[in-house]
Amino acid sequence: MSESEFRQIWKETYCKSGIQTFDKVIVSFYEDMFDHTFFESANRKKKDKSILSLNRLEKIYWIKDTLCDTNAILKKGWNNDEKKYFQDRRVAIVKGNYVVIIRFTGLLKAKFVTAYEKNDIENILKGPDFEKSEKFFGEEKA
Repeated sequence: MSESEFRQIWKETYCKSGIQTFDKVIVSFYEDMFDHTFFESANRKKKDKSILSLNRLEKIYWIKDTLCDTNAILKKGWNNDEKKYFQDRRVAIVKGNYVVIIRFTGLLKAKFVTAYEKNDIENILKGPDFEKSEKFFGEEKA
């Protein structure tokens, strides 16, 4: 498949209507996120995102599958700049090391942040579990 065909899948699957998670959160996606999600950096220090990643592209549907997976491991997202956990980020982990991060923007609403495979996942697994808050889930937290 060509890059343009994958961009069309991204647009149709994710951007047109978003994805509803297993716990009823509507996650929004935007066309310009394609590059961030499916390109890798030739130089990690520059973070240039210059190489289209076939490995990432072959997992294009894993993002949706992860968000819908009731068995995903859910953790709080880490804010590397402030060295503390975000209250509005949720990290979902499936298949041992596939990570999808969303940022909550309102009641049962979130925005896709990123998705990737992480070889050394222990630091995420050791972090605190994600907790549903009234701000993002309303009074019903179950």
